[in-house]
Amino acid sequence: MHSFLLNLNVASFFIELGLIIILAAIAGRLATSFGLSPIPLYLLVGLLFSTEGFLPHNFAQDFVEIGSQIGVILLLFMLGLEYSSSELKHVLKTGIPTGILNLLLNMTPGVAFGLWLGWDWVAALLLGGVTYASSSGIISKLLNDLQWLGNRETPSILSLLVIEDLVMAAYLPLMAVLLVGNDWVSGTLSMGTAAMTIIVVMTIALTQGDRISRIIANKSSEILLLTVLGIIFLTAGISQQLQVSAAIGAFLVGIALSDPIKDQAKQQIEPLRDLFAAIFFVFFGLQIVPSTLPPVLSIALVMVFITGITKFLTGLWAARRAGIGGSGQRRAATLMMIRGEFSIVIVGLAASAGLDEPMLAPLSAAYVLIIALFGPILVRFITPMDKFFSRRFSRRKDNSSAE
Repeated sequence: MHSFLLNLNVASFFIELGLIIILAAIAGRLATSFGLSPIPLYLLVGLLFSTEGFLPHNFAQDFVEIGSQIGVILLLFMLGLEYSSSELKHVLKTGIPTGILNLLLNMTPGVAFGLWLGWDWVAALLLGGVTYASSSGIISKLLNDLQWLGNRETPSILSLLVIEDLVMAAYLPLMAVLLVGNDWVSGTLSMGTAAMTIIVVMTIALTQGDRISRIIANKSSEILLLTVLGIIFLTAGISQQLQVSAAIGAFLVGIALSDPIKDQAKQQIEPLRDLFAAIFFVFFGLQIVPSTLPPVLSIALVMVFITGITKFLTGLWAARRAGIGGSGQRRAATLMMIRGEFSIVIVGLAASAGLDEPMLAPLSAAYVLIIALFGPILVRFITPMDKFFSRRFSRRKDNSSAE
């Protein structure tokens, strides 16, 4: 009987997983036919399988959750491949003032909303984290989908994302301490461990990249793939264990690799990245309970409006400081508006600690879902809108000159 039930569970698992992937493929085809990013439709597929959805999931959740984490790790690794260690040094050196402005402009509204709703300081600070952190996963996927990785504004976007990840490396251990009520000594030790991990991994990536690349180089695509994936997951796992984002560990592995290993790694890992990235966005939708959204929708929309403006201004200023033109500034600003995986991690941290604030999870979910759904659509149309308005402006200028 036990064997029969086990086989039944395995069969149900594969059926459900197959349905999720097929629906994601249909969503991707539909989005491509309209020239859109598939991300919003992947999110909607996740909602279909979520609790209270049309097809609630039962067996595939654990696999999809792990797959989604792999998706974020591979997305950030591939983003890291686009940049050299010297470029990262320059990005971090020039991006600190914008990083400070980003923190002030985008965490403050979330904290203010939490206090306005009558929450305590810990819950308000958690909501501040939700409104602060942009989605590295969604933004890197959009950069690839829209073929913007080589754009001049992309390093300024990267600068903000890296600094946000570094801030989160200190913020998450601090919030964990505040949630469980530990003393400040424990919090300081946790943050110190996270900071030391970042310094060590970043130093290795920036100074030993060429040596690492020579060691792992191999003519066999199979051996190279296994080696690179092993290093990515090992580094990501150690980073996560030491209170640092697994994604930033994977990103630094991508930075560390040098040519021609980069080109080989791209060819081998790109299909895996696309598969697991789609699973990540589906899982994002799976986490949301639809019935909890309507009561907090109006507040979430106001939060989206206010923090959309603050994040847009942050991205605009970052690109302007880098000497980017008007169109590039607007592309960078629009991309930075999108929140995602860190916001869900923060809510999960609160839930696991038993935080007694019932509005935090649904409000954060509604907020992130609105931005994650409509942000990629807005990004897709920012270039056509720019061209339209620039043509209108040039015509008016020509007419006024003729007069």
